[in-house]
Amino acid sequence: MLAENTPTASNATDHAQPFDATKEFAVLSVLPHPDDESFATGGTLALCAEAGVRTMYLCGTYGDMGRRMGRPAFTNREALRDVRTIELRDACNVLRCELRFMGLRDKCIEFEDPNQVAASIRAVIEELGASSVLLYYPGYGVHPDHDALGHATVLAVRSMPAASRPRLLAAAVGDPEVLLAQLGQPQVVADIRPVVQTKLDALRAHRSQTEVMFANWDENGPEDAQTSNFSDRLTRSENYYLLDPDAPTAFE
Repeated sequence: MLAENTPTASNATDHAQPFDATKEFAVLSVLPHPDDESFATGGTLALCAEAGVRTMYLCGTYGDMGRRMGRPAFTNREALRDVRTIELRDACNVLRCELRFMGLRDKCIEFEDPNQVAASIRAVIEELGASSVLLYYPGYGVHPDHDALGHATVLAVRSMPAASRPRLLAAAVGDPEVLLAQLGQPQVVADIRPVVQTKLDALRAHRSQTEVMFANWDENGPEDAQTSNFSDRLTRSENYYLLDPDAPTAFE
């Protein structure tokens, strides 16, 4: 149940700060899988590209443990890494976003040394000179890889001198009403409607992972049961929580 004074989903972003790409120097998205960049941050990256801002996706894994193989299936487990690598390169081309791979093992990031992972992330942040870093909110990423890489990203920024730290913009995954009750309002909202077609084109590039979703949309519309909890994020706005890197995450 929502607390008495908790805002509902309809007014949750009324007082949020709009994301202004023109005020960014460079933006880095740090997420674990091919397609995360498009689902969670594709609109934000596209807005930055439109504003002439340098962007980069630092992808944790090659997504080779993913379950989807296309509809109908056009690949298999042995070939999935190569397929998803190509799909991600195509999606990043659509988003006009640079791409780096960390080479971590899919579905195993939680077993990595978070400080070592953080050191790798920090190196890219400093090389890029990122003014904002996009990540999954540790503890609200749903997938263990999402949470683990989000945690390592917080550690990366925490290890930097305070004056040179980028801001941490965290995407939380789950039922919007539950997130509002537990986290409150997101502090930054990116209106992605001007670039929604770019985001959808990037998602379509991830053919092995999104053919089922788009087939359901064709049959039932974008509010179908599979995507109802995040349809706003897919087509209207990408909402973020500002994280304090000095505050403990759910994994400390």
